[in-house]
Amino acid sequence: MELDGRVAVVTGGTRGVGAGIARSFLEAGAEVVVCARRPPRAPVVAGGRTASFAALDLRDPGAVEEFFGSVERRYGRLDCLVNNAGGTPYRLLGEGEAERHARVVELNLLAPMTASLAAYPRLRETRGSVVMIGSVSGTRPSPGTAAYGAAKAGLENLARSMAVEWAPEVRVNSLVLGMVRTELAHLHYGDEAGIAAVGATVPMGRLADPSDVGAAAVFLASGRAGYVSGASLLVHGGGERPAFLDAATVNKEN
Repeated sequence: MELDGRVAVVTGGTRGVGAGIARSFLEAGAEVVVCARRPPRAPVVAGGRTASFAALDLRDPGAVEEFFGSVERRYGRLDCLVNNAGGTPYRLLGEGEAERHARVVELNLLAPMTASLAAYPRLRETRGSVVMIGSVSGTRPSPGTAAYGAAKAGLENLARSMAVEWAPEVRVNSLVLGMVRTELAHLHYGDEAGIAAVGATVPMGRLADPSDVGAAAVFLASGRAGYVSGASLLVHGGGERPAFLDAATVNKEN
């Protein structure tokens, strides 16, 4: 198994995309630690193995440092950090105070930086890697989630800078995600008809599954990506069909 004997931490790994990533790492042979503020409803299990859980607020630097120390004491090493924790409610810029938007930036940009800095000495010893979970919201307008989009843009740039500063001992890459179907998809896209309609706008004809993201993360953490650092890998099913193509009155297919 390509990650046999490796140890990985997946932040926000108790549900949704994070749980999908954790399951993929388990299936690849890694020991996996997931952390979040609240425990999962059920253990994250795959391949007959179970991820361990630690309660952690990633916005508390002292707690983050203690957490990575505990991982090192328990497993003796750390090979990969997947900075997945994040998210945002829908809120137009003019409908929220600056402090609320700042909290979104704190969770989606500052917290991954805090975790990466705490993990760095351990990853340097194993010549490990960091995988940032970014979003297409960081590369296009993000109305209703502007602070989230700005944070994800910053996260991608942070990863590139880390990749230069920490080379050659630690590789740092980003997965830039499009829309993913999770247990919370209905909050973003509506009922099954809404989810199907949104999926039809993607060239691949569907939303991503968390396992699609997990497979890409395992690749970036594995030896097969040993010369890949500072990269941004798009996991978005081909992206979005440009709106102007449908609005134009020429070049229509019969």
